Amino acid sequence: MKLEVFLDQHQISQAVERLAGEIQRDYEGMDLLMLGVLKGSFIFMADLVRHLRLPLEMDFVRLSSYGDATESSGRVSMTQGPSGEVKGRPVLIVEDIVDSGLTVDFLMKHLARQGPASVRICALLDKPSRRQVPLSIHYLGFQIPDLFVVGYGLDYGEKYRHLPDICVLKQE
Repeated sequence: MKLEVFLDQHQISQAVERLAGEIQRDYEGMDLLMLGVLKGSFIFMADLVRHLRLPLEMDFVRLSSYGDATESSGRVSMTQGPSGEVKGRPVLIVEDIVDSGLTVDFLMKHLARQGPASVRICALLDKPSRRQVPLSIHYLGFQIPDLFVVGYGLDYGEKYRHLPDICVLKQE
């Protein structure tokens, strides 16, 4: 496999700061629950919350639709749900990448049954050309073409998450 830098650390950092500013403005004075989708969002979410000066709680869910493949299987399963209280609270889902939209759609429907005050999506990357269900991303870092990317939390077979840049993964 060959890696080619697509978004460097500086570009990512600027996007994270911009997103944090938007979130700070919109959730000022609220008891925000930030819900990271494991494992991909953990680096992005950590960097994002360090820029926020809000009362917030962080929690994580674990959903799966990829396995070791480079394309979503289309079947979403939840292996770990939120541990905190969702009812009556504003919830911000933090995702590394949205492509088909199936995973986020599944999670939003699951959360809606728990009665949150609101549910919004914050994603570092969006790949709209792969969308299978309509959804709105409220806070977006970058819209990207249909490329398979790794790094900054994104993986291929649990590898490459540690990279500081987002790279295109190419077959040699």
